[in-house]
Formats: sequence, C-alpha cells, structure tokens
Amino acid sequence: MKESGSFAGRQVSAAVTDVTLAVLAAAACLALPEAIPPGAHPLRPPDHWWLALTLLSSLPLAVHRKVPLASLLVMALASGTLQHLSYIPQLAGPDGTSIGPTYLAMATAVFLTAARRAPWVTTFVAAVFIPLSALTEAFLAPAGHRLAALLTDAVLLLAAWALGRLSRARAAVRDGAVQRAAALEREQAANARAAVMRERARIARELHDIVAHNVSLMIVQTIAADRIQDRSPDKAHELHAAVEQTGRDTVAELRGLLDVLRTDEAAETTPSKEPPQPTVDALPSLVEAVRATGLDVDHEVSGRPVALSAGHHLTVYRVVQEALTNTVKHAGATRTRVRLMWDEEPDRLHVRICDDGPGGAGGAPSVPPVAGDGSGHGLLGMRERIAATGGTLHTGPRPGGGYCVHAVLKLPAHDGIANHGGTAHHGNHQRPAG
Repeated sequence: MKESGSFAGRQVSAAVTDVTLAVLAAAACLALPEAIPPGAHPLRPPDHWWLALTLLSSLPLAVHRKVPLASLLVMALASGTLQHLSYIPQLAGPDGTSIGPTYLAMATAVFLTAARRAPWVTTFVAAVFIPLSALTEAFLAPAGHRLAALLTDAVLLLAAWALGRLSRARAAVRDGAVQRAAALEREQAANARAAVMRERARIARELHDIVAHNVSLMIVQTIAADRIQDRSPDKAHELHAAVEQTGRDTVAELRGLLDVLRTDEAAETTPSKEPPQPTVDALPSLVEAVRATGLDVDHEVSGRPVALSAGHHLTVYRVVQEALTNTVKHAGATRTRVRLMWDEEPDRLHVRICDDGPGGAGGAPSVPPVAGDGSGHGLLGMRERIAATGGTLHTGPRPGGGYCVHAVLKLPAHDGIANHGGTAHHGNHQRPAG
C-alpha cells in the first residue's frame, strides 16, 4: 500500500507526515511541565535526563515509516521511564486519570503501525505490545489505582489500533475501487479498439475482393486486346480504354482501402470525416430503427417546439437512444412510449420514456438502465448529460410494472419556433403491422 495521505486535496508523503507528527509531539511533551498547575502533581523538576527521555518518547515518530516496531518500543520504554522517575503524571492515580502528550504520542505510533504495516506486525502489536504496555502501567501505578491504569492504557492503545486498521481497510477499498475502475476503462477501450479493428478488417476484405476482381479483369482485357490488335484495331482500342478505366477504379478502391486502414490518430485529426451529431429531428428515424427489433414504440410530441442548441439536441437524442437501447436489452419485446413535452412557463422540455416491463408483462419491473453498448452511456451518462444542461433526471420502476426514464431539460432563451420539424404533432404513431 502506498504510504501517503492527503491534506487539502494534495498527496502528502509518509516522511513529511511522520516528521510533522514527531515535531508536534516533542513540542507538546516539552511544554507539559509549564502546562501543569503548581502543586497539582508532585513531579521531579526537568533536567537533562528529562529532556533526553522526553525526546526519546516523541522523536522516534520521525522514522516510524522505516522501523515501526523499534520506534514504538523506544517510545514505550522512554514513556515508562519518565513515569517511573516521576517526570510526568501517572496515567491513573489519586488525582484521577491523566492522559498527557506522552501517552498520545505512543497511541499515535500504534495507530500508524496498524494503518501501514502487514497483518503479522499489527497482530503482534495487538496481542503482545498492548498487553505488556497495559501491565507495565498497572505495575507503575500506585496501589489501589492499578486496575484503572491498566484499563485506561489498554483502551487508549486498542482504540488507536482499531482506528489504524479501519483506516487501512478503507484505503484498501478505495485503492481497489480505483484499480477496478482503471481496469474497466482499459477493458472498454480495448473492446472498442477490437471492434474497430474487426470492422476495418471486414471492410478491407470486401475491398480486397473488389480490387482482386478488377486486377483479374484488367489482365483478361489486356490479353484480349493483344490478340485482336491486328484484326480489329478499333475493338482493341476499346479494350485498352476499358483497361484504363478499370485501373482508375482499382486505384480509387485502393485509396479507399488505405483510408479504412488509417490509424486512429489520422482519423482523429480529420474533422471533415466525423459524422454530424444527431438532433431531435432524427428521433423518428431512431424510433423506426428500434421498431425493427420487435419493440412496440409509440412516439408523441406535444407543446410548442423552440430552438435548441446543438448540445440540447444531442442530449435529447442520446437520452432517448440509451433508454430505448436498455429497454430492448432488458425488457425485450414490450411496449414503450416516447414523449417529448414542451412547456412554455417555465421553459422546460420533458423527455419521458416508459415501458411495460419484460415482454409487456404487467407487474414485472424492468431492469434499470446500465452502461450500454450504443454510445457508451447508461444511467450515469444520462445523468451527466442532463446535469450539463441544468436539468434533472428521474428513473425508476413504474407502480404498475415496467420502468421509466424522465428527463427535464432547462431550455435556453429563444425568440421563436424552432425550424427543426415544423409544428408540433400530437398522437401516437401506429404500431407496425405484425
């Protein structure tokens, strides 16, 4: 696992984290004598031994990432010595419980060990180190307070250990999700490339057959022209002209073959070869194409159409396309209604696609849309497209069975009726016969 964290949205290395924690812990431990009220605890005054032990109880945090167990043991020994020599208050005593910065520094080391290290290391900390530390605190505590010291130290360190394991588990889940998403993205890209290559190979085979036929025809025409050159010059001239024309056609076919086999980069840098983006006007053709798959589709437009931007046109088309695609995939031969409703006050366009469920069986809800093969956008793609226009998307099962996709688009400012289909038409299209 990568030993790094985040702060203010930026990655922070483990070295910076450990050094920062060590400096903060050392500063808190050195300031402890000044923070204790006079007469509250009968402690020894600070001296050079106090300074050395205080630094040993906090600064090992700076190298925790390299030697976690060693730094943890050094901090525990220094902390126990400070308490035994009465440089710091007892964890539990006549004056109550006192969890100072020295104990918090050791709990921080336990947390980091549990969050970073392998299972056997964390198991050793939980099964050996924490019980020994708690027993040591109970031994150093005054009579009558040993049980309280043992429980306080055990609860403090076990809580730190549990938080560390939880942090590691959450990081593992997050890293796994990121890896799965990256793998899925790579798989989708590979599938897309494979589909493109299969289509190119199919077209190339067809063009290869055409070119091979033309070349064979040129050979036959040339042989025939040579044989009748002396007897019928005019006929030979016609054959030569036919050979020339066949050669020109073959060159054109070869250019088409090379164009099909061009690289992806060449295709991306040729804007003129990109197909035009579909608009609302293309919805009837889309509905007819879907009907050909056996889906019974009713298409209705109501209200007063207004001019739409290219982005709104594409959003409406893709939402209807994805909804119908998922209906075909998951509901099968069922009845589906596609409605476009233009509102005047406020300016809204409602796009509603509802089906009756698998096979048209009432009461059997359809499967919600997922990422489809068509344009590569499922429910998430719909939601992102609608959100980009400032609209909303609602999806879910119908009470009587089936599934509905209801998109509400906020329309741009307009001055008149759009010219993308004339006046609005009402009513359902008739189902195809049979």
